[in-house]
Amino acid sequence: MSTPENLEDIYIDELADNWSANDQMRKAVKEMAKVAGDDTLRKRLEKASEGIEKHTETIKSLLEELGEDEPEHCKGMEGLVKEAHKHAIDADIEDSDVRDVVIITQYQRMCHYGLAGLGSAKAFAEALGMDDHAQKLDEIVAQIYDADQNMTDLAERSVNLRAKEAESEDEDEDEDA
Repeated sequence: MSTPENLEDIYIDELADNWSANDQMRKAVKEMAKVAGDDTLRKRLEKASEGIEKHTETIKSLLEELGEDEPEHCKGMEGLVKEAHKHAIDADIEDSDVRDVVIITQYQRMCHYGLAGLGSAKAFAEALGMDDHAQKLDEIVAQIYDADQNMTDLAERSVNLRAKEAESEDEDEDEDA
C-alpha cells in the first residue's frame, strides 16, 4: 500500500494488515493444536482457528466495501509466528505440560497483537463515522478478549499447575539420586 494521505487510508491499511495477520495466525494456531498435549487446549485452539477465519471474512467484507481486495503482508505477525514455531511448534520439549504452557503464551502474544491492530481499526472507523464497521470490529475485539481470557483461565487452573507439578517431581527425583 502507498503512503497514507488521510485517516481512511490508514484505516484501510490497518484492515489489510490484520487480514494478513489473521491468515498467518490461523495457520500457526492449527499447528499448535496438533502438538498440544491437553485435550481442552487442543479443542480451544481448534475453535480459535475457526473464530479467526470468521474474523478474517468480516475484515475482507469491510475492505470490499472500501474498494480493496488484497491483504497487506503483516511482518509483525510473521515475527510472532516465527517465535511460535521456535518456542512451541518445532521446539524439542519433552514434557507436554511444559509445551502446553509455551503454546498458551505464544497464542496470547498473537491475540494481543490482533487486539492492538483491530482496536485501532475500530477507533479509526468510529472517527470516520463508519458506525457499522466500528460495531463489527468491536464484536471481533470482544471475541478476542474472551478467547484470551479463556486461555488465561485454562493456564491458571490446570496447564500451569501441571507444568509446576512436573517441575516438583523432577526436583524430588534429583534429591533422591
